[in-house]
Parts: sequence; C-alpha cells; structure tokens
Amino acid sequence: MTVRILGISGSLRSSSSNTALLRAIAAIAPANVQLTVYDGLDKLPYFSPELDTEGSTPIDSVLSFRNLVRDADAVIFSTPEYAFGVPGVLKNALDWLVSSGEFVHKPTGVISASPLVTGGDKAHASLVQTLNVMTASIQEEYKLIIPLVRTKMDPQGNVTDPELERSLLALVNSLVSARTSI
Repeated sequence: MTVRILGISGSLRSSSSNTALLRAIAAIAPANVQLTVYDGLDKLPYFSPELDTEGSTPIDSVLSFRNLVRDADAVIFSTPEYAFGVPGVLKNALDWLVSSGEFVHKPTGVISASPLVTGGDKAHASLVQTLNVMTASIQEEYKLIIPLVRTKMDPQGNVTDPELERSLLALVNSLVSARTSI
C-alpha cells in the first residue's frame, strides 16, 4: 500500500533549507511512500472569509490545495521562523483550510529548521498550535526542531548529518505507521 505524504514548506525561497529537507525526506523515504512537495503557496490569494462562503466563486488554487491536503494520507510541514513566528505565506495557506476540514485527525508532521541555535522553536510552537486547533493529529514523534540547519546540509541541500537523516526517517516512519494502522 502506497502512503501519500504531502510536504509543505513555509518558505518561498528557491534555495530554502526547509524545502530541501522535504526533498531529502522524499529521497530517503521507504519505497511505499510517495512524498510530493507542494509548490503553490505563492499562488494562493490572501485569505478573506468573504471569498470562502457558499455561493462565492470557487478559487482554483484554493480548491487544488484543499484537494491535495484531503487526498494525502499524511502531511509534513517544514518551516523557517520569521520574526519569531510562522511565515505569513504559510499562515495564509492554513487560513484557507481552517473551516474546510482537511486536517481533521490527519497525521501531520511539523519540522522547523533554522540557522539559529533555537531551530525556529517559536514558529514550531505556533504552527503546532494552529494545526491543533484544526484537529490535525500531531504526536510527539511527528515533531522535529532542527537548529543550525546549515551545518547539517551541503550547499546543494543534501543532508550531510547522519543523526538528522535518522530523525527525518523516524518521523516519516511514524507517520506511515499511523496511517497504515487506521
């Protein structure tokens, strides 16, 4: 049975460590895991409740995003920390999902990675809190804070730290176990 995981990076930078981490997970994941990295955060309009009501014209990018999240067996977020919080583009994407129910009991991994020694812990806590409100299933083994991330990856975005690679693989295996036990 193939387990479909959707990876969502909180960064729009093409050389983002967080996006590279999702690609690294896809490369080391077990053969029964298909990880797709979502690349449409910058295509989602600013959230407005008036655009998300019955009778309003559906927005294609929002519908596509909701379908990807709904159809995934699990989701992994990997986010940087901006000004001690979640990047605005990621928060905007989550706002589009709050009332539509795609995260109800969905196994969800949360990674924060930063060049700082804190590893983006404040963004991590904020993202976990938002996802908990959305009733995502976030277990302790689905969470990972990565400090000094640039010392654990090469300039091409490959993970060079064996401990980090083991941690990423353990997170994926936990999500797979959760999904296959349902």
